[in-house]
Order: sequence, then C-alpha cells, then structure tokens
Amino acid sequence: MTSFAVLIEGPLLQGQSFVSALRFMQQAVAAGHAVDSVFLYRDAVGAASALIDLPSDEPNLSVKLRQFCQAHQIPLLFCITAAEKRGVCSNEVKPADGYIAAGLAEFAMRLAKADKLVQFS
Repeated sequence: MTSFAVLIEGPLLQGQSFVSALRFMQQAVAAGHAVDSVFLYRDAVGAASALIDLPSDEPNLSVKLRQFCQAHQIPLLFCITAAEKRGVCSNEVKPADGYIAAGLAEFAMRLAKADKLVQFS
C-alpha cells in the first residue's frame, strides 16, 4: 500500500485540477492505497471559502472534495497565507466547514510521512 499526499494549486472554477485530484483520490482509495492529506495552495484555496454560491446545475467541487475527505478521514488543509492574500478568510470571513487552515510547515511535516506527492496545477 502506498500513501499519498495530494497538493492542489489550480483554481476551483477553472481548469481540471479539482476534478482530476478527486478522481485520482477515489481510484487510489478504491485500489487500497491511502491518501494521508490534501493541501490546497495558491488559487486552490478558493475552495475553502464559505461564500461559494454556484448555480444549481453546476457541480460544487468544493463540497464534493470535503465530503470525500470526511468520508475517508483525510485532513483537508488549505494554506492560510494564500487564503488571506486572496480574501478567502479573515477575522470576519471564516472558512467552509471541513477545511482546516494550515501553514507550509504543517504541510511539509505531513509530506515527510507520505510515500509520494501528487500535484494538480
């Protein structure tokens, strides 16, 4: 069994980074591997926003990612510095439920425990 750390950097509403990361994690878990943590960095931190309001016909990948991570007890971390720079969270705006603020140091410590890093940009 291989343990993976997943790093997502691409924006939530553009590109394929979230779709690809979610698919990868689903297949990895189904194959008996472990996903130790997910870390959102750069523009991906937008997924941690509690203010996302999508039309009902669009998939909410932020919710799908959170649900998957909760179902499999995978810590879902986002870079607090990147989030503050992008207005995703502040003293007035809290992150969405299930998303955990973390720094790069915490990501590095978790990364050291994983066998492989898979990055989605």
